[in-house]
Amino acid sequence: ALFALHPLHVESVAWVSERKDLLSTFFGLMMIFAYHRYVKAPGLKNYLLIIIFLSLGLMAKPMLVTFPFVLLLLDFWPLERFQYKKNENDDLSQPKRTIYYGFKGLMRLILEKIPLFIPVVISSILTFLAQKSEGAVKTLGALSLKTRIANALVSYVNYVLKAIWPSKLAVFYPHPGNTIPAWQIFGAALIITCACFFAIRAAKKYPYIVIGLFWYLGTLVPVIGLVQVGEQAMADRYTYIPLIGLSIIVAWGVSDLFKKWQYGKIFLGVSIIIIFSALAWKTFHQLGYWKNGIALFENAVGVTENNYKAQNNLGTAWGQIDLDKAIYHYKESLKIKPNYARALYNLGTALSERGNYDEAVFYFTKAIKINPKKTDTRMNLANVLFIQGKSNEAVSHYNEIIKTDSENADVHSNLAYVLSTQGKLDEAVLHYKEAIRIKPKHDKARYNLGNILLKQGNIKEAAIHFIEAIRIRPDYVQAYNKIGLILFQQGKFNKAKVFFSKAIQIDPNYSETRKNLEMLMQTIESNKP
Repeated sequence: ALFALHPLHVESVAWVSERKDLLSTFFGLMMIFAYHRYVKAPGLKNYLLIIIFLSLGLMAKPMLVTFPFVLLLLDFWPLERFQYKKNENDDLSQPKRTIYYGFKGLMRLILEKIPLFIPVVISSILTFLAQKSEGAVKTLGALSLKTRIANALVSYVNYVLKAIWPSKLAVFYPHPGNTIPAWQIFGAALIITCACFFAIRAAKKYPYIVIGLFWYLGTLVPVIGLVQVGEQAMADRYTYIPLIGLSIIVAWGVSDLFKKWQYGKIFLGVSIIIIFSALAWKTFHQLGYWKNGIALFENAVGVTENNYKAQNNLGTAWGQIDLDKAIYHYKESLKIKPNYARALYNLGTALSERGNYDEAVFYFTKAIKINPKKTDTRMNLANVLFIQGKSNEAVSHYNEIIKTDSENADVHSNLAYVLSTQGKLDEAVLHYKEAIRIKPKHDKARYNLGNILLKQGNIKEAAIHFIEAIRIRPDYVQAYNKIGLILFQQGKFNKAKVFFSKAIQIDPNYSETRKNLEMLMQTIESNKP
């Protein structure tokens, strides 16, 4: 019930991109179920089932990389496969139960898990390489090891606090960098150390405490920030599996706490109703923030401090509704983090949409200085420069993009268009053809190439590209109009009429086609005997 109703799990369920949490956890729990079968009936078949479920879970999300260690914890309790030394009271009458003792026994249990590390290592390497290729992995220069450890210690405690009192939950918590107060770092380290010490001391009498605690601490390791991926300090979705450990402590601990009290069951029953009702209400309330981007990021801005990313994303959410509000939030993001390239890009884009081209150029240029290889930023800068009449500068930026991203069809298409306005038709044709080679279904490139070929007198090839543009985009009014003109000039009046009529059917307000159709009808009338 704690797992099902806890508000910390809203993010994993409500956010479509994080449904992989659910799938990964499902396979992780199936792996534990398969392991339980293996313990009862050891054999290759049951062991392979463990590997299969682990592999499937890792394919959904690499959060399960610590699960071989989780199985070692379960060997201690509740499976009780390991003991420090033999106990005369051990019940050895169960033939299918094998107990391992001492250091040698522990090593045998560890060796038993070695094959499970094959998919774990593969998943870890592939995930790291994928994240690194996207630029998501932060270098030690960006975040020092000392800073990462400090954030990890504080995050461990903060997750527990949010589990106990789930307030101020947000979709993004900005990384504090090296601004965490020393007292928080040392306090968190002391709390974790004391918790581990007392859990180990109480392990014999209350084994679920040490198992739950190390489940929590261990399963958070991949996402605690020692290998920093992304810009967040912590994330609610990261608790989806680790919270099971804390839930184990609560579920067994509360039972032990009240079992000797005469009215314990009554008190516990009433308390459970109150607590679970409160959790359910909070979860329902938290779900409301996920109805749209505006609600989600307004909440994040409201419950966190200096949340530059939430401000930027809130601007993006407003972008399609209110451009002024979008610009305001982008600027708020930049007040917090002046060199935030994404906000600079978004602000430049919003300003260009509003027609503030000089300002847009300023922000695009600043963003490019931070990240020179960002194609979208340089592309938008080139587009704005062309609108301002600075064609040569635009061409320079398009060529700069092609140096690092030669397979970008849109860049070739845009460059070709600018070259065509400069009268460099042969160069334009080459770039349009390159755009089409990269992206055969680039309808805009085909249409514009058709126009140039038409000017050059290559009517047959032009018609091929117009027809292809229509196949790609059946509502391409301009392409219908061009085919109609070609047929009209060739004297194929009836066929031309079909294409003109189709264009008007798609867009009755397209005046150029109406004029062409009127001219065609007059020609037909004048040619009648």
